[in-house]
Amino acid sequence: MSYQIPGLPDMEYYDKKKMSFLDRIYIKEIGRGILITSKHFFRNMWKWLTFRKGGVVILYPEEMRPDYSQNNRGRHVLVQRSDGSPRCVACKMCATNCPATCIAIVAKETDDPLIQKAPEDFEIDMSRCIFCGFCVEACPVDAIRMLEVTNDLVEYDRFRMVYDKEKLLTWHKTVSDDVVHGYNP
Repeated sequence: MSYQIPGLPDMEYYDKKKMSFLDRIYIKEIGRGILITSKHFFRNMWKWLTFRKGGVVILYPEEMRPDYSQNNRGRHVLVQRSDGSPRCVACKMCATNCPATCIAIVAKETDDPLIQKAPEDFEIDMSRCIFCGFCVEACPVDAIRMLEVTNDLVEYDRFRMVYDKEKLLTWHKTVSDDVVHGYNP
C-alpha cells in the first residue's frame, strides 16, 4: 500500500544505480568516521601532552565549572513566607504544566481564611525533570523558583533525587510580603 498522494508515482529514496558495492556496505563511511575520530583524539592528546588546553574533562561531583551560562536553570526551591511556611497555595498549576510530570502535590486545608490550601506534601523527582522552567512560569504566587546553583543536583542513588518539601525549603530565603495578600513582585 502506498502512502503517496493519489495520482503521483512512488518515489525512491536513493538511486540504486549510483551506489557501488562499497557504498552499500558502508566501508568508506566507517573508515571516514574512524579517521575523523582518531584525528580529534590525537590532536587533543598532543595538546594535553604539551600542556596546552585540549579536550576539557571535568570530574563533575568533585570539580565545578566556573563558566555556566547566565541562562542556566538549576535547583528548584520553594519560597517561604515570613513565618517560615511555604508560599505555595497548592493550586497544582506547576504539576499540571510540567511536561515531564515530575511534580506531585498533596493539598491540605489551612486555618488562614486568605489562604484556602497549603501543600501537605510537595515532591519533585529531579531524575525525571527536564529543567524547562514551565513550573516557575505557571506559578501564580511565585512560590517555586529555580536557582542557578547546580552543585547539589548529582546523586548516586535515584531515590535521593526525589526532593520533598523540606529539601525544597532548605535554601532559607524568606519574603516579607505575600502574593496572596496583595503583594506581587
